[in-house]
Amino acid sequence: MKNFISFADAGDYRALLQQAFEIKANPYGYKHIGQNKTIGLIFFNPSLRTRLSSVKAAYNLGAQAWVLNAGADSWTLEMADGAVMNGSTQEHIKDAIAVMSEYCDVLGVRTFPTLQDREADYSEDVLNKILQYATVPVISLESATLHPLQSFADLITVAETKQKERVKVVLTWAPHVRPLPQCVPNSFCDWFSEIDWIDFVITHPEGYELDPRFTKGARIEYDQRRALEGADYVQAKNWSSYQDYGQILTQDADWMLTPMHMAYTDKAKFMHCLPVRRNVEVSDAVLDGPGSLIIQEAGNRTISMQTVLHELLK
Repeated sequence: MKNFISFADAGDYRALLQQAFEIKANPYGYKHIGQNKTIGLIFFNPSLRTRLSSVKAAYNLGAQAWVLNAGADSWTLEMADGAVMNGSTQEHIKDAIAVMSEYCDVLGVRTFPTLQDREADYSEDVLNKILQYATVPVISLESATLHPLQSFADLITVAETKQKERVKVVLTWAPHVRPLPQCVPNSFCDWFSEIDWIDFVITHPEGYELDPRFTKGARIEYDQRRALEGADYVQAKNWSSYQDYGQILTQDADWMLTPMHMAYTDKAKFMHCLPVRRNVEVSDAVLDGPGSLIIQEAGNRTISMQTVLHELLK
């Protein structure tokens, strides 16, 4: 593993999953891997789970971590190549990332889409510039299009709790009060459509189809009830339209996940990446119910990051 940006970087996912289980069983048993190493974390947008779990993962491996909020803790960065920097930007990204690489052994980077220009967002310009100028391995802590650490944590959660060899996993769209990016559902599809012991179904209202590059091999169902029937796991998540980019096409409250919806499943476990708008996306009864895995899922964010750091540092 040279960088960790998408499922393609996971290589043999079964081996990576086994390493995650070993790390979870003995989280402080690999401190020799991180000894005298530094993990750099740069955030272009807010974070709770990603930031805290990444720092904890570094410490568990015996490494140190620094965190930088771009534009707040640093100079304002110029992104354009060949820019005449006579405006508000104070440092070019090529210089900043090259310097940051001097101060760490692995660089984790969180970027975010504008939801204004699909072509610009999906070009991953900021992430690709960081990959170009970094001289150390790069981990995506979420980008404009993908969130691989979250999806890896989701896979760990399903793999460690499943009660049968083959399971049905449903990703369902949920309503939200504001437009959200497609990076989490894209990434969930990028991972779960590739797992050979998972029957993967995506359900959403018409108009919310995701980029087909990430939904390959998945069954897409517009009838939420039909999609949920017989499910073993349900992951709820809102996203704005990919086709009518960044737009909210419906606020249909009937898509909010409730015990009535979960009754269609095969006593499914419930998952959500968090944060969640309670009683908008999902009802309290589901979030706090006996089948909810949301806290275990969040806890596995440390394990997914620690496993990736282990692979990059070893």
